Amino acid sequence: MAGRTPPKHFNWWGFLLLCGIFLGLAFLWNTPWVSPLKLFVVFLHETSHGLAALATGGRIEEIRVFAEEGGRTVTTGGNAFVVTSAGYLGSMFFGVILLIVATRTAQARWLALALGSGAVAIALLCMPAEGRLFAAGCGLVLAATWPLPRPVAEFVLRVIGVTSCLYAILDIKSDVLDRNHHASDATRLAEMTGIPGIVWGALWIAIALVVTFCAAKWAVMVEKPPKVQSRPR
Repeated sequence: MAGRTPPKHFNWWGFLLLCGIFLGLAFLWNTPWVSPLKLFVVFLHETSHGLAALATGGRIEEIRVFAEEGGRTVTTGGNAFVVTSAGYLGSMFFGVILLIVATRTAQARWLALALGSGAVAIALLCMPAEGRLFAAGCGLVLAATWPLPRPVAEFVLRVIGVTSCLYAILDIKSDVLDRNHHASDATRLAEMTGIPGIVWGALWIAIALVVTFCAAKWAVMVEKPPKVQSRPR
């Protein structure tokens, strides 16, 4: 029947792959092996602030990423509430988009090329010498997956996507819930709204957990191919 939603089934291979990536990242989280991934996610976090400023009529003055897994984005104009909120939530949505595209579409190579090219452009246009080489290098590596077989780009995007979602949750917990006196996006929102930063942190973590769970669930559910019925001649 036209318009009928195709049935779906659980993709065990996709589920085991995501579990393997998650467990590997969790095991190596505080080691130098994962540090480049975490720094790239910090870059996505800071880029989200900048994109929010552009989307609300402002502009990016400078984006910095520090080796200590910190960053800073200086913007002018735009909606201050949206720009401040965009960091943690932006890196989470980056992760969700990467994960969904890598698992549910055939466009992983094109997304890797677009994300890589965007990272190079932002590095050259918005970043000082500190961090520029790293961001541009990551962008070139991502873009270089375009001519390779599609599973390579899909795996790379899966790893970045899971890292981004995981980092968003853990970074919010570290910055807001564990150190609520520490200067963070939540403390800036608290100054704007009068609502305590810990409330914003709890809200962001709840959103991140729900959205990440839904994205992961969607990523491992695939449509069943239609049955081909043979007719007697």
